[in-house]
Amino acid sequence: MEILLYIGGLLFMLVGIGVSIALHEIGHLVPAKLFGVHVGQYMIGFGPRVWSRRFGETEYGVKALPVGGFISMSGMYPPSPAADGEVEGRAGSGMFRALIQDARTANDETIDPSRADRVFYRLPVWKRIIVMFGGPFMNLVLAVLIFTVLLSGIGVQQGTTTIATVSECVLPAGSTQEACAPGDPAAPAAQAGIRPGDVLVSIDGEKVTTFAEASAIIQASPGRTLAVVVERDGGPVELSLTPVAAQRGEVDADGRAVVDERGAPVLKTVGYAGVGAQLAYVPQPLTAGVEAAADNVGRVASMIATLPVRLWDVGVSLVTGGERDPNGPLSVVGVGRLAGEVAATDAPVLNRFVVLFSLLGSLNIALFVFNLVPLLPLDGGHIVVALWDGVKRAWARLFRRPPPKPVDATRLVPLTIVVAGVLIAMGALLLIADLFNPVDLLGG
Repeated sequence: MEILLYIGGLLFMLVGIGVSIALHEIGHLVPAKLFGVHVGQYMIGFGPRVWSRRFGETEYGVKALPVGGFISMSGMYPPSPAADGEVEGRAGSGMFRALIQDARTANDETIDPSRADRVFYRLPVWKRIIVMFGGPFMNLVLAVLIFTVLLSGIGVQQGTTTIATVSECVLPAGSTQEACAPGDPAAPAAQAGIRPGDVLVSIDGEKVTTFAEASAIIQASPGRTLAVVVERDGGPVELSLTPVAAQRGEVDADGRAVVDERGAPVLKTVGYAGVGAQLAYVPQPLTAGVEAAADNVGRVASMIATLPVRLWDVGVSLVTGGERDPNGPLSVVGVGRLAGEVAATDAPVLNRFVVLFSLLGSLNIALFVFNLVPLLPLDGGHIVVALWDGVKRAWARLFRRPPPKPVDATRLVPLTIVVAGVLIAMGALLLIADLFNPVDLLGG
């Protein structure tokens, strides 16, 4: 059964990635067609063609390797000088010149003379930007939708005001003791008569609606007697609770333990009652999905800014067998492997569902941010080319000069090949690391 669940989680993520890629390419396809650009192909994946069918002037299909996709637009770049009836100048030398000419030739083949006015490079700058931004934007929309469903439709798992457990005694901080010994002091909640199933109504005269509110009052009141009202069997019950002073480790805003300069946990004195809350999913405001997406965008952007260092750490951990950074980059294999492990865990179905969809939402944020990196062949690189073309045209208008020729991005082919090579190398490193030294998020 565990193997079937693992395979199910893996298939879920593969389908999710395929849908994300398909929507990304639709984000390019729809505005391109609306603006009249001829689109010859819409393909999901790379490599050998698995299936395709032509509808109208566009061939739609799926290829064997579901690690990307593309649409083939006519005239992504201006035609080469020779194809346009001009005298060709030098575009480089040696190997670079050959690469540029090959790119120009391939681009020229997409331009049908009968559709010369339906080429991408002839679009106004703002339309080209919309076409290229449309793909990443679809990933952002999908991520916001996923996070909104998870946070506002299902909710965040939080402690409720319903008591789940009541400790019999007070155990020292950091103790591995699981059962109460004869000399251990009784827990204040047990002494006060609080029982599992009670619902906290108010503490010290303050109404509480979450367990976090109740905990804050208790922790701030060591040694002070508090009036507690609970709901039991449909009616209110008044109790008196005196939290004891206890040493507990401090945590930061992210829930991580705070340590001093020697690496020892920082302790603080807080009030302790000895109660545990029932957990439930509490729906959040509709804005929570947008906020979660924005937070993820910041995290991914920070990761990309430090990507060389993070990749170096991945390489070191691969060679040494050290533990991977759980917040580091992953390949498609790593994401799929993690999805399989989540699906196979011994946890409620809803919890696994939430984690899997959270992974898919985060993956779409990564696709959004990464594709906007201003380097060809990424979408951000095409946006920069369009912006530069717009700057040149605005400069010419300002000084009343003739309109300049469209920017010939084929001159950047050598740089594009270098960037593509780096991306391939990065993908290979992450793939090998995810196979032989995967990230352990579940403590397995």
